[in-house]
Order: sequence, then structure tokens, then C-alpha cells
Amino acid sequence: MQTLPDSLCYLNGAYGALADAKVSVLDRGFVFGDGIYEVLPVYGRRIFRFDEHMARLARSLAKVRIANPLAKPAWLAICRKLIASHASDDQLVYIQVTRGVALRDHVMPEGVEPTVFMMVSPMKPPTAEQRHHGVACVSARDFRWERGDIKSISLLGAVLARQISADRGATETIMFRDGMLTEAAASNVWVVHEGALLGPPKSEHVLEGIRVELLRELCEEEGIAYNLRPIPEAEVFAADELLLSSATKEVLAVTTLDGEGVGHGALRGKPGPVYAKLHEAYQRAKAAQSI
Repeated sequence: MQTLPDSLCYLNGAYGALADAKVSVLDRGFVFGDGIYEVLPVYGRRIFRFDEHMARLARSLAKVRIANPLAKPAWLAICRKLIASHASDDQLVYIQVTRGVALRDHVMPEGVEPTVFMMVSPMKPPTAEQRHHGVACVSARDFRWERGDIKSISLLGAVLARQISADRGATETIMFRDGMLTEAAASNVWVVHEGALLGPPKSEHVLEGIRVELLRELCEEEGIAYNLRPIPEAEVFAADELLLSSATKEVLAVTTLDGEGVGHGALRGKPGPVYAKLHEAYQRAKAAQSI
């Protein structure tokens, strides 16, 4: 049995030890997975892209018809208190909002107060070895539900997808729906072709990652062509470079897919030049875009 940390958390207006936090068994998050979440990266105790994360939180809440329980200044105040309480300088702030507590019924109840839970944990970034050599991924059919654009706490599909790669000693599972790239279990996926960075277009099958807009900005700074368009599976396997992006991975090179090296020629199976430029640009952005 894992020992739960005694770090500070926030639950429905009160602060307390994470190990002591409790919710009702009739909370719809527990019974139905009826809620959404958000994860904010923190560097040097400063939140990275706070406004963008709050905007996505608001979008997810609106899509599942849960009223946003707090105004942006209140969200920020709670984040700052939790961040200040933790020993680590680089952290992750986890926010979860469920529809609240009600008798079990599939129909959305009225007049129920949302459950708001927040905690912090140490950031676990990729290792220096992963940065230098890249990581291995595997591919799979995207069998998750149709609303990947909602950052839902109903994550069983993502858990099963991520376990596929874990069982094979890989970092991520890159998924395809009807022969087209969608995303990985817990990351966005990028293809580099002839020096351009390509990603799947916005749709209900793909979560709008915070780094989608960030990488567009970084590509503009670095003079890298950028385009969101449908990407057939064959293009992924023929890519010059493959990249992952997420709050914890930042931007990370994929150098092996299904046991085969990614890329061509001398760079096959190695991180490429577009990755190198974007990784360095990302580090600069962390200092400039945190509050």
C-alpha cells in the first residue's frame, strides 16, 4: 500500500493534508467520472501559461455543463498558496472539478454544488538521457471515446492506452483513428516533414493541448513552418522527426516507433534539428511566460 503524502491540498473551500482529504461516495466524479481536470506546470514557483490553462478549464466545464465555481483570481490565489506550501520549486498543480454530490442518476442534477479539489506534486521532467537520446513509443488504434476535446476525469481509455506502452517498456502510445493520427495517451504528437512541424487539426477527437499554440509561437520565432492538418498513419511512420508535447514532457523527441528508428540517414533513431530548436525555445519561453 502506498503511503499518501501529507502535503497541503484544497477541497471545497478548505485547506488540509492530502492524506486526510475525503469526498462522498455519492460524488458524481466517483460514481460516474462526471468531471473535468487541469494540470498546470510550475517552474521556480511560477505558473507557466496560467491564462491558457484557465481558458481550457473553462472550455471543458462549459462542454459538460458545469458552472465554473471560481473566478480566475480565486483560482490563482489557491494555486499560489499550494505552491508556496510545497518543498519543490518545480511542481504540477492538479485541479479537479466534479458535478458534485447527488443520488445516483445518469441525468444531470440541478442545484448541486460542484466539488473542487486541488493539489500539488513535484515536477518529474524527462531525464537528461531521454532528452539526449529521445524515447521509444508504440502505436495503437485509438479506441477511446469520441470527445477527446474534453479534459475529462473519465480516463480509463487513456489508462488502457498508456498501459500498452508501459507493458512494452515504451514512453507513450501514439494512436490512430480511421488511419489518421489523433494523439498519444497523455501527450500531443507532432510530425516533422521537410523541416515543417505538422500536427492534427483541432477536432472532437483531439485535446487542444496548451502546447499546440505555444509551439506555433515558438515555430514562428525560430522560422519553422507550422501547420495543423490531417496526418495519415503512413506519414507518421515516414516522418523525419516525431515529437511529443505535454505539461510534463514539454517537447520531447520520439526516436523509436514500434521498434524501428524514426527518421532517415545519419539522423535515423536520433533527436533531430527541429526538436533541438524547439526544446531550446521552450526553455526560453518558460522564463518569459510564467507568473
